[in-house]
Amino acid sequence: MSLIDISGNLLFTAFFAYIIGTVFIAGSIKRNDGAASRAEKWGKIGIVIAIIGFISQLGYFITRWIYAGHAPVSNMFEFTTAFGMFLVGAFILIYFMYRVTVLGLVALPIAVLFISYATMFPTEVTPLVPSLQSNWLTIHVVTAAIGQSILAISAVAGLVYLLKEVDPKTSSRERFWLEAILYFCVVVIGFVLVTITFRGMGYEAQFTYVNNNGMESEIVYNMPALFGMNESELKTEGVMKPLVEMPAIINAKKLTTVVWSFLVGTILYLLYRFIVRRPICELLHPLVKKVNSQLVDEIGYRSVLIGFPVFTLGALVFAMIWAQEAWGRYWGWDPKEVWALITWLFYAAYLHLRLSKGWEGRKSAWLALIGFAIIIFNLVFVNLVIAGLHSYA
Repeated sequence: MSLIDISGNLLFTAFFAYIIGTVFIAGSIKRNDGAASRAEKWGKIGIVIAIIGFISQLGYFITRWIYAGHAPVSNMFEFTTAFGMFLVGAFILIYFMYRVTVLGLVALPIAVLFISYATMFPTEVTPLVPSLQSNWLTIHVVTAAIGQSILAISAVAGLVYLLKEVDPKTSSRERFWLEAILYFCVVVIGFVLVTITFRGMGYEAQFTYVNNNGMESEIVYNMPALFGMNESELKTEGVMKPLVEMPAIINAKKLTTVVWSFLVGTILYLLYRFIVRRPICELLHPLVKKVNSQLVDEIGYRSVLIGFPVFTLGALVFAMIWAQEAWGRYWGWDPKEVWALITWLFYAAYLHLRLSKGWEGRKSAWLALIGFAIIIFNLVFVNLVIAGLHSYA
């Protein structure tokens, strides 16, 4: 068995460990009304399994690094799996600091979604493009990913807080937005399903198009084209033609993937509502009834306190140093750079509002979720749809 096969098996092991760990943690919470000792035992088993999953994923990360000869954070598959790993690592660290098992009920499923999302991209190890052949790849990207994962824990805590504090049976603006967040999680599942389906069908549609440098290029769609590349021409017979042609700045293939994900995710969500006849937040509310709201709020705040300076170093300071080395300037207005700055400004505002204006509790939780939404927008939409210097990611 080759090193890359071992790496893949370790990631597969981590994926299922996170699922099983979630089940045990949910079981421990469900049992809180009965035998406390048994509930505690289930919770500890869930944490142990999560740790086993984290060690397995760390093994994947190290073996892939050895095989590739560079840190495995150079494309969407590698970065997203690394992000999930760092998120679980941050959760485990927070657990041993505060002993709040329920955070795993959100953190582990998010890691599962990240791994599922990542595996929809090409998983092959490929040579680095010239601009990535630098030690700053490891320093900048890994530090930024660790910072984002710690910031994500604030969103995990915020979601747990709101699941408890927002009444799921009373129609309100807060319940609407809380349900919207859970709907977007279903959209990720839709992305996985639509990708697996068309990949299983062997769907391919080849196009020629004019890229943003004015040169003719080729591209292959693996699902029916809803949007066409700039001045595209279909070369494959018997497949769907694009409904709309997009300008060169938009990656229409990836925009098509995003829209297909929303279509399928929406169908899944509507089916759930038709069958179960209640919001997802109402289904989850009983699992967080015994949560200490004040402690969870404190965890969310301290996660930002720790994650913000780490993110500042990785996404801004180290990024600017690398940009100067690679492109001869510290700052440009590339979409990824702009959204890194927006993310930084948002969390700076979060700390200001928390410390100066006393925005605690629900306000703080909502801010944490908005911050995570900005991170996800940067990871998904900016990476996949908007063309720029970081498009190779």
